[in-house]
Amino acid sequence: MGVAVILIFILFSLISSPSYGYDPLDPYGNVSITWDFILQNGNTYDITVSIRNNQLYRHVESPGWRVGWEWKGDEVIWNMWGAEAREQGNCAKLRGEEQLPHCCEKKPEIVDLMPGTPYNLQVSNCCRGGFLGSLIQDPTNHLSTFRMIVGDTSTNNNGTINMPQNFTLGLPGYTCGNPFQVSPTRFSQDGGRRYTQALETWKLNCMYSQFRASTVPNCCVSLSAFYNDTIVPCPKCSCNCQGLPGAKCLTPENEILQLPVEYSSRETKEDKRSSLVRCSEHMCPIRVHWHVKQSYREYWRVKITITNMNFAKNYSHWNLLVLHPNLQSLTQVFSFNYRSLNQYGNINDSGIFWGIEYYNDMLVKSGKSGNVQSEMLLHKDTPIFSFKQGWAFPRMISFNGDHCVMPSPDHYPTLPNIAQTSFITPKPSSLFSLFLFSISILIKFI
Repeated sequence: MGVAVILIFILFSLISSPSYGYDPLDPYGNVSITWDFILQNGNTYDITVSIRNNQLYRHVESPGWRVGWEWKGDEVIWNMWGAEAREQGNCAKLRGEEQLPHCCEKKPEIVDLMPGTPYNLQVSNCCRGGFLGSLIQDPTNHLSTFRMIVGDTSTNNNGTINMPQNFTLGLPGYTCGNPFQVSPTRFSQDGGRRYTQALETWKLNCMYSQFRASTVPNCCVSLSAFYNDTIVPCPKCSCNCQGLPGAKCLTPENEILQLPVEYSSRETKEDKRSSLVRCSEHMCPIRVHWHVKQSYREYWRVKITITNMNFAKNYSHWNLLVLHPNLQSLTQVFSFNYRSLNQYGNINDSGIFWGIEYYNDMLVKSGKSGNVQSEMLLHKDTPIFSFKQGWAFPRMISFNGDHCVMPSPDHYPTLPNIAQTSFITPKPSSLFSLFLFSISILIKFI
């Protein structure tokens, strides 16, 4: 039964999620890499690489980007600023040089420097540990840059500039296309009075696919309402099933065995995080609860609670994408930031929620009050508003850009049945007694 559920879910994910790298709520979203050849001196090139997150609400979180490529010739990286290669590689063929290159790998992998790096190793827009903010939530940090001196060590080089190939971003779910040449980048100098430009500029785009990132979801949605005592839980086996191979979780009895957040390497850190979730029917690291809280004459109130059920991961810069038709009349949001998405003209049925800096922008790991919550007030639009047939519940919710598993609509909390009022007709004798009692009261006051 569990295997059948997993197969059904995978089929649903293929249909509903942007597995091919296209998101209808962010149609132009991608991560682009721009490669500028700034200066050529014989067989040596001064290159600036820029990585831009052009996605509206999907950011690049820790451990950050890791850009890789394959050299076409015998290139080596002599020096770098704003980033570093993970491996120096075998530089034995250049042992006679005064200083060995920074990297001699045929397929180098470059990572961002950490905050606090000495100033002489920095360039602008560097040193954030690979973090890239989204355009809506953190536009000031959507760009990362590094500079390097590259030399071609082959003896038959004729001074031709060779663009590398087979680029990777080092992030789950991202696939990079082939580089293509564009108009050279222009650089402003002297306050805009003078402009210089690169010798050549190449660009490539990397697209995200939730299905490529993970074959199972990372979040689910539960529902409740003030007019019904039923709490609709996350669907069973939303993200995994207990008892299946690799489905590890922690119960309240063995929470003391949880691993620390920090690990010795990136791979170990990420591998361990995925298995350290609290045991539940849904086995999801993130649960989002939507509660229809109150109904007023002209407004209605919703409470949103996001719970981190992962014991080894804090979610910084989290965000929540909600699709609901009444968001066009959202009046007030408490405790969260909010911005609407107007991707298709006057259709305003989707928006982004995220935390307030230094207050609730960090969703801490399970076991340490790992939840954030907020309420919002919406106006009742007369033509469309209704509590019937699940209209008050969201059509879709995404956490950090990944679609969450929703309960089946036939399980949504329903309105109670309205019983017909019974009118009791008093007997004639009762009416006569009531008449006599009224007369006696009247005579008493006269």
